Amino acid sequence: MSFNLSDLFDRIDTLRVAFYRQYVFAILYFKRKIYKPVKNYQYRKNFYILIFWIGKKISCKKIVSFAARQIYNLKNVGNHILIKYFFRELFLYFLVCFAFFFVVFFVNQILLLAETVLKKRVPLGSVLLLIWYSLPAVIAQSAPFATLVGFLMCLGRLVTDNEFLIFRASGQRYSLILAIVLSAGAAIALFSFIMNDYFLPLGNLKFNKMRNEIIASNPAIELESKSIKRLNDATLILGDVKKNKVSDLVIFDTKEKNKQRVIISKESGVKKSKDDGVLMKLTMNKPLVLSFENSNKLTYDVLESDSMSLNVFEESIMEKKYEIEPREMTSWDLGKEIKKRKKDPNIEKRKLNSYILEYNRKFSMPFGSIFFALLALPLALIFGRKDGLTLGLIFGILISVLYWAASILGQMFGIRSGYNGFWMMWTPNFVLGATGILLYLRLRRK
Repeated sequence: MSFNLSDLFDRIDTLRVAFYRQYVFAILYFKRKIYKPVKNYQYRKNFYILIFWIGKKISCKKIVSFAARQIYNLKNVGNHILIKYFFRELFLYFLVCFAFFFVVFFVNQILLLAETVLKKRVPLGSVLLLIWYSLPAVIAQSAPFATLVGFLMCLGRLVTDNEFLIFRASGQRYSLILAIVLSAGAAIALFSFIMNDYFLPLGNLKFNKMRNEIIASNPAIELESKSIKRLNDATLILGDVKKNKVSDLVIFDTKEKNKQRVIISKESGVKKSKDDGVLMKLTMNKPLVLSFENSNKLTYDVLESDSMSLNVFEESIMEKKYEIEPREMTSWDLGKEIKKRKKDPNIEKRKLNSYILEYNRKFSMPFGSIFFALLALPLALIFGRKDGLTLGLIFGILISVLYWAASILGQMFGIRSGYNGFWMMWTPNFVLGATGILLYLRLRRK
């Protein structure tokens, strides 16, 4: 039997090709049937545990090291999944509560406008612009309170559903959850600060400008039925106001020192004046004018006429501003203005304190979201074991009302009584932060 070398090489080449085909088929089968489900977190974890066990059995350090490294990376992936889940839940509840507070404050703003603007038949376009310019104030107020209520409801639900228990049983620390909650609160605080520091002053400027334009086009807006209107040097007592007609008008004029005039008219008309600086002209039918000196009221003069016109100047009703108010400044501009005023030895302390109060208010209100977040976590863990969603809503609204009242009182004491603006604005936040820290330390001891 003769041996052909060429046939041997042909068979070897055939076997090589067949082996390569089987190898490619096995790789494709592995990717389609095995690797695809392994992409799932739990499958991948079990897969690398199996690889680690095989490496230990065959005493291969490279396989053991590779499997251990992959298992460690998967732990970080698990933390990443937990962080994403927490952020998603917190922001979902925040958005729901933000919508609730936005509607509450927005309706309140609409009611305020209804008393002064809507019932005077102001054009719809001007009304919509006024509402648009007031939106930054509504958003800036809504965000911090939505943080507290939303976070309490979210964390309370997680506690009630025993999801916190699962997180703790899996080896997660309170510090990780606290870092997530504080990070979410800081993100909301940054958003609220931008609205409060830039868009709110801009909205206030636009709002006041539009309001003055509306008053200039329709002066009767400033006149309300059965009301008292105080001007710079006069006081108007109004009867019924219908369109451009005013009944039972009484004017106390104190422009001249030591003298006073009382003007009474049964019927009067209100007209827009074309003269510069004059807002409106009151045309009174058959007025009665009583003039006397304050030192001797027994001696007086009486004047009667068929008609009388009285000019009401713009500066007596509309705010004629020669300087920008603190609410219309950014924190940067307000800080420079405070430094400038501190150098003035003649500056009134109460006026300076109002600037300092508004400066601190621009920071205390938006960054209150961080203090609310710090309080929400331990409060939810303590009181959220039964029906945490409802209790979170109740506690959140209650604390929000108390915080709002404390902020209003702080502004009143700061402006009227001259108390330090920093402490008046930041004290509620410090109380919330201290309470949150104490409750959190109590949890850590358990």
